[in-house]
Amino acid sequence: FVVELGSNDGIMLRHFAARKIRHLGIEPSANVAEAARAQGVRTLTAFFNAETARAIADDHGLADAILAANVMCHIPDLNSVAAGIAALLKPDGILMFEDPYLGDVVRQTSYDQIYDEHIYLFSALSVSRAFAPHGLDLIATEPQKVHGGSMRYILARTGRRAADPSLGRQLARERDLGLERPETYDRFRRNCEDSRRDLMAALDDLAAEGRRVVGYGATSKSTTIVNYCGITPRHVEFISDTTPTKQGKFSPGAHIPVRPYQDFVARYPDVALLLAWTHAEEIFAKEGAFRAAGGRWLTFVPTVKFVP
Repeated sequence: FVVELGSNDGIMLRHFAARKIRHLGIEPSANVAEAARAQGVRTLTAFFNAETARAIADDHGLADAILAANVMCHIPDLNSVAAGIAALLKPDGILMFEDPYLGDVVRQTSYDQIYDEHIYLFSALSVSRAFAPHGLDLIATEPQKVHGGSMRYILARTGRRAADPSLGRQLARERDLGLERPETYDRFRRNCEDSRRDLMAALDDLAAEGRRVVGYGATSKSTTIVNYCGITPRHVEFISDTTPTKQGKFSPGAHIPVRPYQDFVARYPDVALLLAWTHAEEIFAKEGAFRAAGGRWLTFVPTVKFVP
């Protein structure tokens, strides 16, 4: 029996459903939950907490596995979620979740991971301490490339499963990185301020030269970059995005127009500000014509630089 927290439209659980594995998605958004049900994914419209967990256990029994992908970092009351997991998990069951990784944010100065939906940025050290009071031990971690650097955490009931040998090395790396020390975050603050200064200097120079700059990707992360740095329509003519629901609108705060991708292709800018930097590899591969036309990319993770 597999339970997924924040199961969205069933994108993960549909694979369990196809294999006739008993499952249940927990999705608080009613319209999204309905889309999952339409794909044959059994879904409960609810927020997950200790009360919900007990109700699921009464109706379906205990879970062999509880999964969550880019969900745990969005939930303010982490203790209630951990208590619910402890109430729902079988004695030998596992909890597996992944989220953007604090260590990568600090190392890369990727401060655009910090925005309203991300209540937490986790590390192995913090996950271990957060779940231990609920009788759940971290037993393994698996680094992931998605979202500019994520970490998958695997937990089990205290004493039920041996920790993977690599866990000790991961915890040691985090201590070496200074994730337990306040001065690490003071240095991170200074790095963020330096990145902002360098990016705005580059954009101000381009504006003074009369260069056309277009943003590439109206992402959630881009809202942090634009507003923290003070980017305005004077610096960026518009932001190109392929998502129809974003087109014809404006970036929050700065009110930079968001326009269809076709507008980017129809008249290439001199410089594209890569706001969707977490997809840099596939974007660079896709946009050969832009580079062939003399276009340059302006990136800011891990440092501000032009990419010809």
